[in-house]
Amino acid sequence: MDRSNGMMYAPEGKPQPVCKPGEFVIAAMALEHGHIYGMCNGLIEAGAVLKWVYDADPAKVQSFCDKYPGVKPASSEAQILEDPEVALVAAAAIPSERCALGLKVMSHGKDYFTDKTPFTTLEQVAAARAKAAETGRKYMVYYSERLHVESAVHAGKLIHDGAIGKVVQVIGTGPHRLNAGSRPDWFFKHEQYGGILCDIGSHQIEQFLYYTGNKNARIAGSKVANYANPQFPELEDFGDASLIGDNGATGYFRVDWLTPAGLGTWGDGRTIILGTAGYIELRKYIDVARHPYGDQLYLVNGEGEFHMDLRGKVGYPFFGELILDCLNRTEHAMTQEHAFKAGELCVLAQKEAVRIQ
Repeated sequence: MDRSNGMMYAPEGKPQPVCKPGEFVIAAMALEHGHIYGMCNGLIEAGAVLKWVYDADPAKVQSFCDKYPGVKPASSEAQILEDPEVALVAAAAIPSERCALGLKVMSHGKDYFTDKTPFTTLEQVAAARAKAAETGRKYMVYYSERLHVESAVHAGKLIHDGAIGKVVQVIGTGPHRLNAGSRPDWFFKHEQYGGILCDIGSHQIEQFLYYTGNKNARIAGSKVANYANPQFPELEDFGDASLIGDNGATGYFRVDWLTPAGLGTWGDGRTIILGTAGYIELRKYIDVARHPYGDQLYLVNGEGEFHMDLRGKVGYPFFGELILDCLNRTEHAMTQEHAFKAGELCVLAQKEAVRIQ
């Protein structure tokens, strides 16, 4: 995995199939973002069979086939959408086009698994809600900064087990390295990428809802700026927001494209979770100047101070849970409402943001 480029963040775990061989067939399309590799890795490790891939760019398809030798290039979207064997379509389209593709997939009786951010407008949120209600199909979202990070997964278990009491605040930092030369044109067009709070801010809002146990929240304030990249006038390289959940828990997060060249990975992502009886800090991707790898969890509660190196010890249960949810029409991996609410709130945070610079 390329540790210098967050766009190619694609963890690989241990195979832990939850279904029989051939029982759950998937396809990939719209290969605009490298997260599609992480999405497919997780599903394949959980037992999915990757049958098809489609993208209008032959070079993207070839790279994908090189990674997954058994996959077959489809001649069109229709070849995938009309294949009755395909149960789920994973896709990482241009952000502004993700909803339209999802509606098409769901209309063909298949579940949809999209890269974050799932939406760039409130109209898209409404359309996806309506289509999910109409078809009964899933519109799931790859919120990788929780779902594909072992320390973040384990933090959820600790909270569930009462290790820090009731969660009252979540602070998140989501810095990323810009790597401007490797970015596609759409990355710098606001209408297409949706804005920084809508894009990488979606990870932070999803985590706030999950760790605090909130089903809804309101945006108390949000800001965006372009501090260091005037050559890209539509880019926002900084954003932050504050939230208040329905249960009274509060959240603050900051996201940016300002990671310096000297850092050993693409971003020093951290999460601090405060409870009534303790707190947790996650150093997700690096422990600066101490340890080159992430998944370092620090816990302080009434029993003492604890450090846990969780690399390779937790796994990524979301993907197996998602497959079983699709097969059994349950909601254990993530509820549909949670996926939609996180996407809706990031659009609202972006829409209400004050432009500083």
